[in-house]
Amino acid sequence: RGYDSAGLAVHSGKSIEVVRATGKLRFLSEALAKRPLHGQLGIGHTRWATHGRPSEENAHPHVAGGVAVVHNGIIENHTALRRTLLEQGVTFRSDTDTEIVAHLVHRALAAGAEGLRAAVRQALQQVEGAYAIAVVSQALAGTIVCARHGSPLVVGRGDGETLCGSDIAALLAHTRDMVFLQDGDIAELSRDKVIIETLAGEAIERPTKRIDWTPVMAERGGYKHFMLKEIHQQPDAVAATLRGRVDVENGDVYDGEIGLTSELVATVRRVFIIACGTSFHAGLVGRYWIEALAGVPCVAELGSEAANRDTLFFEDDLVIAVSQSGETFDTLGAVRRAKQAGAKVLAIANVMDSAIPRVADGAFYTRAGPEIGVASTKCFTAQLAALFIVAVYLGRRRNKIDKERAAGLLQALCEVPAHMNELLGDADYVRTVAHKLTTKTDVLFLGRGLNFPIALEGALKLKEISYAHAEGYAAGEMKHGPIALIDENLPVVVICPRDRSYDKTLSSVQEVRAREGQVIALAT
Repeated sequence: RGYDSAGLAVHSGKSIEVVRATGKLRFLSEALAKRPLHGQLGIGHTRWATHGRPSEENAHPHVAGGVAVVHNGIIENHTALRRTLLEQGVTFRSDTDTEIVAHLVHRALAAGAEGLRAAVRQALQQVEGAYAIAVVSQALAGTIVCARHGSPLVVGRGDGETLCGSDIAALLAHTRDMVFLQDGDIAELSRDKVIIETLAGEAIERPTKRIDWTPVMAERGGYKHFMLKEIHQQPDAVAATLRGRVDVENGDVYDGEIGLTSELVATVRRVFIIACGTSFHAGLVGRYWIEALAGVPCVAELGSEAANRDTLFFEDDLVIAVSQSGETFDTLGAVRRAKQAGAKVLAIANVMDSAIPRVADGAFYTRAGPEIGVASTKCFTAQLAALFIVAVYLGRRRNKIDKERAAGLLQALCEVPAHMNELLGDADYVRTVAHKLTTKTDVLFLGRGLNFPIALEGALKLKEISYAHAEGYAAGEMKHGPIALIDENLPVVVICPRDRSYDKTLSSVQEVRAREGQVIALAT
């Protein structure tokens, strides 16, 4: 969700005008103030560099022969395609893989393709990799063609307007009526019409769905930025995840959404949690809960690494796929492998009708609302709540925990939002601690047991938001390397609630203090 450049291409009615800028979006705004773009059709993009350094030349949109393209994803065979195009006399203006698509579409039109949609289809039939693209042509002033494979793409149907974007939140200010494109879909958008076909050229229909999210949810609401708003939304996000799903009185979980029968759950021999990034850290915490409450071996695996394992899934495995967007490419690939092996899949996602829930046997939606901030906050805590509920569900169905224990666990879970509100009310103290870190370039996070994944997540958050170097380590592993770095200049954040590993964690704190490290303890 980060970016290093941005740009717009607008069809003026006569030609396509492009404005691009590197750095923050305000630089693009300043460029547009100097050179306004006017028209009723356009495409835009925020780029995070993958091929080619961050520069204005590499920023999207890319234009070739009157065709402009924006693209999320990676064209895996870009080297071979670029070589072929160079041999055919094409001149490239950038180092990106995206410009290749613009040239392919332009050449298809020049060769006689019947319209922009056909040209895009012919171009994409040569492309390998993941993409969500939007294309406009100077010769066709009223049409945008978009397509997806492996990257999310949503079409919004408004009043006298049609939009597309990679996320629901991007369209909420204009419409709540959405069409969710699926892999291999190509859509032609005009002001009042959407035509969808497959990569093979077959016409298909996709339903229009009314989204429960409101435009207000996609506004800052008085907060300085979205991440701060979403931090303060965590109590509500967790409460929404619990609502209507837990029966404290009877110590049970309502299983309508989970989609797994008691008989199936009883025969599960292993549980895999597949996720990426922050969702993977939530999965690591969930692993502890599932093993403790359900009495079944549980493995947390990165979606990107699952693709490199020869034999991973079996018919008696349960795979829990965790993804905020429900579209994470590597996680989706692992889910498809699991399904091919006969394993059952439960999706934990935040976005309704997204790709992973569609292919799963059951879907547990966290209901956290749109998350717009670059770093995940409320969706992470909502995922933790969902995983805890699933752990209790598995424990009850497998007769590993009784009604009384489950009731106590669920009651404690229901009290979490109130505790979160109390903690968020102490922002002044948090600000004081944060100011002590502003000059630091390295920070170490330590945790033991299920607090270790929280240390990993803390380090990830600091890296994402401050661009400072941070590492998360299991506290017991500190002596195997990180201890050599500890001195009076290194802050060490220790997650140490009073749990069964508390005394051992305190020993790690003493080791840090003995080397004059600066200890910041998150304790109960």
